[in-house]
Amino acid sequence: MNKLNVIYEDNHIIVVEKIKNIPSQLDSSNDIDMFTMVKKYIKEKYNKPGNVYLGLIHRLDRPVSGIMVFAKTSKAASRLSKDVKEKRFNKTYLAVIHGKLDEKSGTLIDKISKDDRTNTSYIDDKNGKEAILHYDIIKYDNKKDLSLLKINLITGRHHQIRLQLSSRGTPIYGDQRYGYKDKKQIALYAYKIEFIHPVKKEKMEFKLLPRQEDVWGIINEVKELL
Repeated sequence: MNKLNVIYEDNHIIVVEKIKNIPSQLDSSNDIDMFTMVKKYIKEKYNKPGNVYLGLIHRLDRPVSGIMVFAKTSKAASRLSKDVKEKRFNKTYLAVIHGKLDEKSGTLIDKISKDDRTNTSYIDDKNGKEAILHYDIIKYDNKKDLSLLKINLITGRHHQIRLQLSSRGTPIYGDQRYGYKDKKQIALYAYKIEFIHPVKKEKMEFKLLPRQEDVWGIINEVKELL
């Protein structure tokens, strides 16, 4: 089993780095998932008998890595889930895309629907749900024609970031579903998360950069991300 990278932990929440290509929770593949890994970590660390409570607050797509928050009590889970629903739980992503968007900073707004049969989403101007994100181009590599984006997700639609960028002709590097089928690892990473602690009521902020391997070397010398 992969070693769990615990970023922060107290009696109410645990913040971890989700590993690429591992599901957020158990799915039809029956592969090991982050939810199970965190429960096992808590059970073993505190030598807890019986079942361990853990609340799943949000998810990341299977190929995507980055910061995730879990609740260790039902009270924390209820409060954080409400904050997610009422948009008081902020996630910021980094993405490396092919090409370059027209504006250095901007807002992408679309209407998106999901096809449950294929587990894909598509632009649907007539019946789709509104999808909004803000982006900033942090760096552009002219030689490789790749851009590093910082993305603030306003709505949380299925595959939203991946679809919205792909629909502009700038798919995320390594996105097998909405981009090029080049067998690369998707360059999408949940690097910052901000929320109010469900019990202490303090503002919590966590940042973590992806390891500078493969295409993520584009982050080198970018100071403003931390």
